[in-house]
Amino acid sequence: MLVVMKAHATPEQIQAVCAAIEQMGFRAHPIPGAQRTAIGITGNNGAVEQERFETLSGVSEVIRVSKAYKLASRDVKQEDTVIHFPRTGSCPEATIGGRDLAIIAGPCSIESREQAFAIAEQVATNGALFFRGGAYKPRTSPYSFQGLGVEGLRIMAEIRDRFGLRIVTEALDNESLDHVNEWADVIQIGARNMQNFSLLKRAGKLRKPVLLKRGLSATLEEFLMSAEYVMSEGNYEVILCERGVRTFADHTRNTLDLSIIPSVQALSHLPILVDPSHGTGKRDAILPMSRAGVAAGADGLLVEVHHQPDKALSDGPQAIYPEQFARLMYEIGQIAPIVGRTLARGIHVAEPTV
Repeated sequence: MLVVMKAHATPEQIQAVCAAIEQMGFRAHPIPGAQRTAIGITGNNGAVEQERFETLSGVSEVIRVSKAYKLASRDVKQEDTVIHFPRTGSCPEATIGGRDLAIIAGPCSIESREQAFAIAEQVATNGALFFRGGAYKPRTSPYSFQGLGVEGLRIMAEIRDRFGLRIVTEALDNESLDHVNEWADVIQIGARNMQNFSLLKRAGKLRKPVLLKRGLSATLEEFLMSAEYVMSEGNYEVILCERGVRTFADHTRNTLDLSIIPSVQALSHLPILVDPSHGTGKRDAILPMSRAGVAAGADGLLVEVHHQPDKALSDGPQAIYPEQFARLMYEIGQIAPIVGRTLARGIHVAEPTV
């Protein structure tokens, strides 16, 4: 059920409708739009009587929402969600969603302070506003490098202060979620945890943006339902990320499904990014698929960059060199205006030589 308020409804009227919903034992989710506020209702096991809300002051109409992912759907909010990061400390203002492309770049894992700082300097110089790096790593083998944990988070916090890059990093479980919430700017929920519903709900109780990666074999509806778990707890700042799915193809690590971008945008107001690193697993494929992702309408990219990928402790073959990242930024900077997008920071005017 969706209660749509009138364009000039007052905050008091919106609060009164929310109170009426909660008095019935349901949960109210007020989601402001450009023209009006819509209030989603969750927690009801069956139909809710529309008449109980239609007569309340400030209500325009009451709509039944048939989709299971109510809060993530465009039925609740027609306008695209734009997540704003205000200027704080050394970090400039930034957005995910909207006109500016969000570029999130950095290594798969934080291996050392020297390694992380060397990469952060390069990606900041070439236009990224967000730094990605794993402090907690979900690895197929229990004997592989698992990340530096809290020490890795501390290193990334130093990077934020030094280079003005906001931090995006993954939480694996409740314990690591507490640490990531304390140190990072965006909480990443990885593909393996896309349907870890208890973790999603706990992330939804936090008031920090959540970047949700598509599961290895998740359908579009399953993907949006996972976002709904986060939003149902009151956190509406969810960023979707396509990172490739498993298919019969063996020429890449995964199959990067760029067709999901317009499909998500038709059904949901949430921003969607593309991760060409995990999506292909091949260094030489990352730039072409980054160009394709931007051309397809993605709201940004999540890219792995390493200054010494041959020595990387995880996923070296899918990390591009800093000079390749510079070229990537140049190339998507040429494509962005064609699809009505911009880069938040200036890029090199001259084409890179490599």
